[in-house]
Amino acid sequence: MKKQCIFNWSGGKDSSLALYHALQDTELEIRYLVTTVNDAVNRVSMHGVREALLIDQAESIGIPLYQIRLPEMPGMKEYAETMHRHLQHFKSEGITHTIFGDIFLEDLKNYRDARLAEVGMTGIYPLWKRDTNELISEFFDLGFGTVIACTQERLGEFVGKEITPELIRALPEDVDVCGENGEFHTFAFKGPIFKQEIKYQVGEKVFKEYKAPKDNNDVCATSTAPKIAGFWYCDLLPAD
Repeated sequence: MKKQCIFNWSGGKDSSLALYHALQDTELEIRYLVTTVNDAVNRVSMHGVREALLIDQAESIGIPLYQIRLPEMPGMKEYAETMHRHLQHFKSEGITHTIFGDIFLEDLKNYRDARLAEVGMTGIYPLWKRDTNELISEFFDLGFGTVIACTQERLGEFVGKEITPELIRALPEDVDVCGENGEFHTFAFKGPIFKQEIKYQVGEKVFKEYKAPKDNNDVCATSTAPKIAGFWYCDLLPAD
């Protein structure tokens, strides 16, 4: 009997590559693509991608989309309670596993596994501990395409650009080529998991600053994270 799964879908390149590998595993059945969405602005949490493009991705992939709506800046307690409630719902539907595109952030993986254990579910990590240079090469070789939707402040020159081997070589040496430390987030628009390419247009580029909440809202944050963080966003628009 196949393992009943949800896939934690961010819409970016690592998520796309992890989904590609999960779909090759005949022991897995993926019931939903699960995405957290900022309820105030109808955009993918952290990535800032419009809900309309998220829906386009899910329709092209052919797996039902399940949105978890969150306020713009949820506290850690509110975030954990919301996720726990939805995980319990999935468990009630017979879903036992959840798939992630994480690569090497141990603290984040430990957090995920602990929360899943609370409801008797198990995490699956198709890309875990793989070399990120190998992963980005595989991503290109498979014919995926992705555009940078959000970057840390210092990488603003790259926001809104499609990722190519040339762009990867132009990144500062201390930047992970997959952005695994949160340096940038992406929107995948073509590749073997999609039935058709997702058409988009590059819109306005906006800089935003965020204060780190007192209760350390971001489960991806580290103890060395700045109290105020700046990010560049490129508004990606559905093509006419």
